[in-house]
Amino acid sequence: MEEDLKKKLFRNKTTGWENASEKEKEEINEVSKSYMDFLNKAKTEREFIKCAKELADSNGYKDIMTFETLKPGDKIYFVNRKKSMYLAIIGENGIENGLHIIGSHVDSPRLDLKPNPLFEEGGLAYFKTHYYGGIKKYQWTTIPLSMHGVIVKTNGETVEINIGENEDDPIFTITDLLPHLAQEQMEKKLKNGIDGENLSLLIGSIPFKNGDKKVPEGVKLNILNILNQKYGITEEDLTSAEIELVPAFRARTMGLDGSMVAAYGQDDKVCAYTSLHAMMELENVKNTAVCILSDKEEIGSIGNTGMESHMFDFFISEILNKLGVNRPNLLDRVFCSSKMLSSDVDAGFDPLYASVSDTTNAGYIGRGISLNKYTGSRGKSGASDANAEYVAWVRNVLEKNNIRYQVAELGKVDIGGGGTIAYIIANKGADVIDCGVPVLSMHAPYEVTSKFDVYSAYKTYKAFWQEQ
Repeated sequence: MEEDLKKKLFRNKTTGWENASEKEKEEINEVSKSYMDFLNKAKTEREFIKCAKELADSNGYKDIMTFETLKPGDKIYFVNRKKSMYLAIIGENGIENGLHIIGSHVDSPRLDLKPNPLFEEGGLAYFKTHYYGGIKKYQWTTIPLSMHGVIVKTNGETVEINIGENEDDPIFTITDLLPHLAQEQMEKKLKNGIDGENLSLLIGSIPFKNGDKKVPEGVKLNILNILNQKYGITEEDLTSAEIELVPAFRARTMGLDGSMVAAYGQDDKVCAYTSLHAMMELENVKNTAVCILSDKEEIGSIGNTGMESHMFDFFISEILNKLGVNRPNLLDRVFCSSKMLSSDVDAGFDPLYASVSDTTNAGYIGRGISLNKYTGSRGKSGASDANAEYVAWVRNVLEKNNIRYQVAELGKVDIGGGGTIAYIIANKGADVIDCGVPVLSMHAPYEVTSKFDVYSAYKTYKAFWQEQ
């Protein structure tokens, strides 16, 4: 009787793998494989949006600007400056009844080239970098890095760069000090062990040869000559480039039991991919379904490709215009009637660092999707705090679809905290809760997730959009 009562009254703390059927395990591995394949093609926000557009095109979605009018069932998208994207399926219910929105971000912590990056020192050529987002700088030294991005010339020509992903490509790295000479370095605080200005990428060591004559800055000249011959660019063209340095690691199955995914950029591409994958399978939704793939979340969601811009409002306004229903204040009414899952990752509980977590309120990998009622820091500063009614509504969706979930918060109260795009849409009047995959080693060059949680995210997002 005691065990029956516990089963009835206690929350479920077991791993989702325990009750997964063989058929479900096959589906879990299938979704995870497609996720890893996608990650290997889409390490940057530009690459993710390019791949997302190709996937949408192949599944019957069309650019909203090609429509004069819209009707229920139409599948549309809008690409914002090749770095963010909004997709939607027009629902059967009147749009004034609100949208069902799932919003994630496709940018991840990385290193960007400075506007004037190239220099030579001590017979070696380097690119100067500026780190993007919250990183532990020491983690980015002595690992293989690849180079991704675009160089745009003044004539409008765009040169795409992707070096270091193929086996035949060269890779790059940032050197570190040998322990034999690192006494002073190792006495510093961990966060100061590597200076941001020392995150310079080693890119070459052969000087340009001009007979027997020694050429000043010969290694730099040789690098520029290689770039000019391959891409037709000069040093000046690097000032109008967006080049990102990301780990050259490929997404891989992790663990002897094959239960996990190890990959760069899972924050937040794991939620972006699973929501995109789920949307591709939707048909005939009741409420208009919207998928946000945003940029710049890691640096505050600012800029014209971040969620703080008015570009998302522009997209929804275009829908209202093309439905022929727009009128003053309708946009505000639509948002105030909308529901949203802010699909961003949660910090997975790590037993090796248990002291930073409240174990009764942590997200555990392998236990399903993680709901964060609020984020923020300390006294919920900067948080979007979901109301109890909406939390219950989301729980109902998950439970009636037999989806494993957990409700958590990001670490102990005064340890730190974090934020997502939840507050931005909540500020427009929508009901919002953070809902994502727990991650180990978040913001590191190689992050870890559970395949069960990846699959749970896909099921969650699909069920949310199908709910009335």
